[in-house]
Amino acid sequence: MKLHALILLSTALLFSCSDQKVNESTQLNGDNSEQLEPLRLNLEHAERLLELPLSCIDIEYPNKLNQVIAGEEDLKSPDKLHPAFYGCFDWHSAVHGHWSLVKLAKTYPELKEKDQIFEGLLKHISKENIDGETAYFQHSLSHNFERTYGWAWLLKLADELHTWNDPKARILEQNLKPLTDLIAERTIEFLPKLHYPIRAGTHTNTAFALCMIYDYALTSGNDELKDAVSGRAKAFYGNDVDCPLTWEPSGYDFLSPCLEEANIMRRVLPKPEFATWLDRFLPQLKSSDYKLDPGFVSDRSDGHLVHLDGLNFSRAWCLFGIAKTLPEDYGHLIAIGNEHIEYSLPNLVGDSYEGGHWLASFALLALSDE
Repeated sequence: MKLHALILLSTALLFSCSDQKVNESTQLNGDNSEQLEPLRLNLEHAERLLELPLSCIDIEYPNKLNQVIAGEEDLKSPDKLHPAFYGCFDWHSAVHGHWSLVKLAKTYPELKEKDQIFEGLLKHISKENIDGETAYFQHSLSHNFERTYGWAWLLKLADELHTWNDPKARILEQNLKPLTDLIAERTIEFLPKLHYPIRAGTHTNTAFALCMIYDYALTSGNDELKDAVSGRAKAFYGNDVDCPLTWEPSGYDFLSPCLEEANIMRRVLPKPEFATWLDRFLPQLKSSDYKLDPGFVSDRSDGHLVHLDGLNFSRAWCLFGIAKTLPEDYGHLIAIGNEHIEYSLPNLVGDSYEGGHWLASFALLALSDE
């Protein structure tokens, strides 16, 4: 509770300063869309945010295995089934918990917990543990395990390690490589078979996964994977118009189907083509008076209802990306993204494990220049 109080106070000070800057800009310049900046974490906030993934990766229970079993031989404890990624309630949350550690340590090398971070990463992402994870995916009933949400986070982790200029990161990247390569190959094999995108607001959303996979493909120079993602994204979404953003969110959403679609299309289309596409797809976003209320969370101890905090972070991630790609026409979206973060960030660290085991990663997506 002391940690929670500190974060609330610190966040309030951060946002009050941000609001003051925005108000001053409005008074001086009238239209402040070009003056706004996305909210970003500083070192103090990073140190507090770190507590969530640093503890979470070693918390084995409660656990949601989400496995298909062939017989009694598959009835094993989480750490036996997934020797690297057994914590944080489920496999994908463990993976992006590790990504959070890498992201924080890479961005803030002065973190006092950096040695502890490396100790945890090297313990979990060892050659032996990743061999065990790879073997799980090669089981006859596990070929589709965590497709495509968990796959995307695994490649996001690989992407972050690849761009981290640290000798220990090279060890981690090499240890992870067998699983990284397997997931990349599975994705290339799967995408041509997926004739229709999944437009849900939860794990199965196709556009969200494609964003991370595409970024990894660019970073790693995997042209086959990049072309596969780009081709499917254009086929899935190229002719879409008038996305019903007013229908969002559904009760348990942590992703915006409309905004996630825009987020992948800004990656795969040249800027002029994306501008034309976005004007047809979400014409309301171009108005400087556009409003989008943050998702309201009525009970943060409920593992499904707290998804809406994740929605606020992922919306901000998408809105910031659109504004960054087309700042002249969409710079005003930064204010909406900031409002979403302001609503959910003060509640990020609390007593409930239901949100704590995964929301730090979504906050980092929103608060980093991804």
